[in-house]
Amino acid sequence: MSFPTKLSRTILLLTFLLTLLTQSNSYEFMSNWKLPTMITPKDIATDMEVKKRFGDKKLVVITGTSSGMGRKCARALLLTGEYHVIGAVRDMDKMEAIMELDSYDPSLFTPMHLELNSFKSVHSFCENLDKFKGGKHVDRLICNAGIYQPSLDHAKWSEDGHEQTMQTNFLSHFLLISKLLPDMSESEDARVVTVGSVTGNDNTVGGGGVYPVADLKQLDGLKAGFQNPVSMLDGYNFIGAKAYKDSKLVLMMTANMLHDRYHKQTGISFSSIYPGCIAESPLFREKRPWFRKYFPVFMKFVTGGFVGEEEAGQRLFQTIHDPRCSKSGVYWSWNGGPREGRGAEALEKGGQIIGAGGSGGGWDSIFENEQSDKVKDIETTFNLFKYATQVTGAEWPEPHVAKSPCPTLKVVGLVTAAINAKEEAKRMKPEPGMVGAIDLKAKAANNFDFITQSTVVKVVKAVQDRFLGELPEDAIQGSFQEEKKVSETPLEHIEHKVAGEGSHVEILAGHHDVADVHAKVGKEDTQPMRERLSAMFEKTEL
Repeated sequence: MSFPTKLSRTILLLTFLLTLLTQSNSYEFMSNWKLPTMITPKDIATDMEVKKRFGDKKLVVITGTSSGMGRKCARALLLTGEYHVIGAVRDMDKMEAIMELDSYDPSLFTPMHLELNSFKSVHSFCENLDKFKGGKHVDRLICNAGIYQPSLDHAKWSEDGHEQTMQTNFLSHFLLISKLLPDMSESEDARVVTVGSVTGNDNTVGGGGVYPVADLKQLDGLKAGFQNPVSMLDGYNFIGAKAYKDSKLVLMMTANMLHDRYHKQTGISFSSIYPGCIAESPLFREKRPWFRKYFPVFMKFVTGGFVGEEEAGQRLFQTIHDPRCSKSGVYWSWNGGPREGRGAEALEKGGQIIGAGGSGGGWDSIFENEQSDKVKDIETTFNLFKYATQVTGAEWPEPHVAKSPCPTLKVVGLVTAAINAKEEAKRMKPEPGMVGAIDLKAKAANNFDFITQSTVVKVVKAVQDRFLGELPEDAIQGSFQEEKKVSETPLEHIEHKVAGEGSHVEILAGHHDVADVHAKVGKEDTQPMRERLSAMFEKTEL
């Protein structure tokens, strides 16, 4: 069999491409295609600098790495040797002490200051991060840091005048994601993970059976600007525990919205997690001593929801590292939570049972958990995203779907856009039934038509008539409902329908004002005419 000719190979290639283009979602594989660019010496130098500083390691940003789950997660990432971790923390001195205690390799871990109670600090952090990483793209963003102030009977305010729990846990993370999203979209395997909680998911006992329950209502507080003295997203009075639960609810909702808007466009995976109740976490540092002592015992042996910091850190690490967790739009949980079957067997396992939350189960106990109706409420999620964008000043790219990079399509698209603009302008010419017409654009479109009508348009129409044939009669006839002229008035209808019934009908047709009628028929005839008109209205179908 002879080697295929150049023509044969070309035909085969074209056939293959046409087959791809006729499939559903055929342009998705083209979404990251880019036109060739000239590689400059500066580009080469940048790549060499990135390679020298980071090698093949992925760049991870984690907020809150100086304590709790964030600290344990950072340590797990560093042990793999596959990541360079940026620890975004409020207390740099504490972070440096942790680095020494946990024996962090300074070439793999970089602490950076981030005060989540300040939008200005978020902007500064992103600027410093951009300078540090150079041409390297962020591959992972973990929104982990959070505060819990259940004992407060009044709100504390951030630098920006927002309630501290909500700004720290949600608003500043929301702004941070928006700032890093464009850069992360250039990464080949980017993931954004937000830390949710069973307390924000009211389809469980922990979320729906313990007062207060997370509930955003109509987001009146956020809609009003969420500025001091407005302390809750729902616009009601402040409750510290509810502020925390609401913040976890909106973090999960945000992950869902980001998935819907940007996953296909950017390739970034957006997910949220519930790692279990870290009952010994510094998160409870504001609770009373007796609570901090007995709450872990209660969670471990009564509810089964207890998870230690080490295991929680491993679970957060898994969402960053495990290939399974590259799936977007998922609320990740792990088996070992508050379900039926408590007893001797559970005690022997240290509290482990099957279900969402709780300790035990290991790497393979991860599963895609169900979210409550509140988390999946599309309308509330949309409004949350809109109002949070206004409050934080976040800037988001316009969502779009993948388009073919075909140069011919781009040229045709430009011509089509020009024609569309011209036709839309023509439609704005003031006519009956048109609201808010803009005559200037219509005139410009008509001038364009005058110039082109005798040249390009004539040729196109001739070709169209020759090859496409005549339009069917149904397409020409118009709508099924007879149009009503804008100039017609009820009285004119009467003139058409009952002409000759009264000597004054022709005189009154088209007149609405009683004074006009009075002038036409004279004072002595006005009252009888009103009576006659009323009778006509009653028996005439308008």
